[in-house]
Amino acid sequence: MDFGLILLTIGVSFILAVISAPLLIPLLRRLKFGQQIRGEGPQSHQKKAGTPTMGGIVIILAFTLAFLKFSVVNTDFYVLLIATLGFGLVGFLDDYIKIVFKRSLGLTARQKLFGQLLFSGILCALLLSEGHSTAIGIPGTGISFDWGPWFYYPFIVVMLLAISNAVNFTDGLDGLLSGVSAIALGAYAVIAMQATSLPAAVCAAAMIGAVLGFLVFNAHPAKVFMGDTGSLGIGGAIGAIAIVTKSELLFLIIGGVFVIEMLSVVIQVVSFKTRGKRVFKMSPIHHHFELSGWSEWRVVVTFWAVGLLLACIGLYLNKGL
Repeated sequence: MDFGLILLTIGVSFILAVISAPLLIPLLRRLKFGQQIRGEGPQSHQKKAGTPTMGGIVIILAFTLAFLKFSVVNTDFYVLLIATLGFGLVGFLDDYIKIVFKRSLGLTARQKLFGQLLFSGILCALLLSEGHSTAIGIPGTGISFDWGPWFYYPFIVVMLLAISNAVNFTDGLDGLLSGVSAIALGAYAVIAMQATSLPAAVCAAAMIGAVLGFLVFNAHPAKVFMGDTGSLGIGGAIGAIAIVTKSELLFLIIGGVFVIEMLSVVIQVVSFKTRGKRVFKMSPIHHHFELSGWSEWRVVVTFWAVGLLLACIGLYLNKGL
């Protein structure tokens, strides 16, 4: 596979994001598409109120143009594109309702779930028509089990929902998700090239360039937030790449930071409802470290470092698949 093409895709997507962000941010300000900060969140975040959100539009736009330009068109292409744009659309509607209609929760849980299930179902239909393998490999081994369509496709639907929401939970500090997702996508770009899946490799590269370009404006202190538009779109892309490259379980390692973030929320909710006690000072866990006295930048850099370590471990284990 042409490594130069992957680098070119990253570069073009990065430039598109860097060019489009300064055009979109003033528009978001004029439209008063500002972030609403939860009152129960860290007090240091209150000063972020009003910062333009829905900046994920920049990520989706840069990604789409680069992906359409450099990818070949086949079933995997449509799976990756629909996953990213479909989940990004659900996030966009959620952001739009929050901001325009002043509903702090945006889409209801059922509405968001319906949208995610709809696009997951479309992906399953495309994969089924292609004869996509229903075997799942165990990371670090040469062992795989064929689950058959009746078990495999429900599994990947749950997987897509879990990944997109785990990525969404990670979006809470300036630059946190942009950096962690770029690292995870970098690992998946390598895996996609090893699997000789050009659409998956180009998809990962296009998203890397988009999130790094967005990071220029999202690093602390952030000039814009991506909102659910960006986080759900990124989650959809990562989930689809994992499926296309047959590295479904490897996400638990490469996307370990996302998994930890989601588990911290689950543990917090279950503990509070069953024992009336909180395990963390606040969830997701990045807020726990903030409330423990860590600076926002220290939390972000630490999580980036953990993400990089896990990505390297994932790539090492991938040799055994």
